[in-house]
Formats: sequence, structure tokens, C-alpha cells
Amino acid sequence: MNEPILKIDDVTMKFGGVTAIDRLNFSIQKGEIYGLIGPNGAGKTTIFNIITGNYKPTEGRVIFDGEDITGTKPNKIVFKGIARTFQNIRLFKSMSVLDNILIGFHDRTNYTYFEAIFRLPRYHKYEKQIKKEAMEILEEFGISKFADSEATALSYGNQRKVEIARALATKPKLLLLDEPAAGMNPIETEELSNIIHKIKKDYDLTVLLIEHDMKFVNNMCDRVTVLDYGEKIFDGKPSDAIVDEKVVSAYLGDFTNA
Repeated sequence: MNEPILKIDDVTMKFGGVTAIDRLNFSIQKGEIYGLIGPNGAGKTTIFNIITGNYKPTEGRVIFDGEDITGTKPNKIVFKGIARTFQNIRLFKSMSVLDNILIGFHDRTNYTYFEAIFRLPRYHKYEKQIKKEAMEILEEFGISKFADSEATALSYGNQRKVEIARALATKPKLLLLDEPAAGMNPIETEELSNIIHKIKKDYDLTVLLIEHDMKFVNNMCDRVTVLDYGEKIFDGKPSDAIVDEKVVSAYLGDFTNA
């Protein structure tokens, strides 16, 4: 088996006297769609924050694409090829859908401040190119018709697509999706599932997602890790997770005493 694109190596995260993550280990192979699941408070978003540099773990390492990135600042994490979305959608208000996507290209600018101020040819060439790429991404998500609309005026499902599209604009190798299907109806969820599979293939992505919708997880993920109170209680196929006694107990309570 090849080296994993992401390896969580014996990671512990403590906040004061509270252990949010306890000696967690898992790894993701390039090209996988991997699920991180568990009940509320299990530590899932904490792991996302550790991977993206918002938290530095108390112990352990995060290895991405063969490099130890533990504690690397979030802006540098983006440069290295990791992008994320959030549980609560974060779009720029009073900005169009297209402008929200263009922000994802911001750190890839190849013109100087001087060239931007005086609108020199290289500035115009680059701006034209990234606008073309942004529209192609919107086409991928089926929302190019909303390019000039205010992003926060869109339906919830379409706002979620804009947020994922903006993350995709950073050209990540690893895309972290925090509850992407939350608040969506079954039709929107199925559409999102198809889009994620398509962009994974088209953009050569690896995807790590947090999700509570187990039907969505079962349809999407190659493998999952299940957390409960910061500890790993399962690692394997989602179809096996949904019948595992520890997993069922964590979600539903101790069913043996029900």
C-alpha cells in the first residue's frame, strides 16, 4: 500500500483538564472519500481544527503528503493543499456568488501590488484567467446561473455548494467537508453526493468529511473512523460501522439494556 496522504499519528488534544481527543490514529489513502463520524461532542471538528492548523495538538503529529505539518499556521496549510468548509456556512455577505469563489484564488495571485494598482497587462491576464476558472467551477456545481446573485440570498443547499466551490478554488489535494449535507432535503443530499464524487474524480481529490447522515456516509465513504468522547471506537467500512455494537451504543445508548 502507498504512503497515506494524511496520517493522524497518536494525536491527543487537551483543553485544560478536559481531553477532547485521546491518542487518535487513522490514515487516509490518496483518492479516498473518508468519513469521520460520531455523536455530538465526540471531537470530530477538533480534529479538523488540528489538521488545518487552528489548534496545535497537545501530543502527536499530523503528517500530510509525507510532511509533518503539526502546528503549521492555517494560511500555510492552504498553500500545502488542504481546504475546508465549516459546519455553519461562512460566505461573504453582500458579495456575489462569483466574487465569493474568486476569493478562493486570492493566495495564488502571480502579479505584484504595483501591477494591480496600475492595472498592468499581467494583472488583467490573470484576473481574466481566474474568472474563467471560477465560472468552470460554478458550472461543475450547477450554479453558474447565480454567478451575479448575492451569495447569501441563495437557498441553503446552493449556499453550501458555493462554500464547497470556494474551497475547491484553492486547488486542494485534500478537501475537508464539515457536515456538508446538514439541513438539506433528500433530493439536495443526493445531488450533493453526486457532485462530490464528480469533483473528486475531476480534480483528483481526497475527501475527508464529517457527517451525521449515516445513509449519506454509507453511500459516499470508502472507510470511516468513529469517535466517541475523543476515542476511536471503530475503523473500517461504513456498512460494518452501522451494525457495530460500540457504534450503535454511542449513537443510541446501550441498546443491550433498552
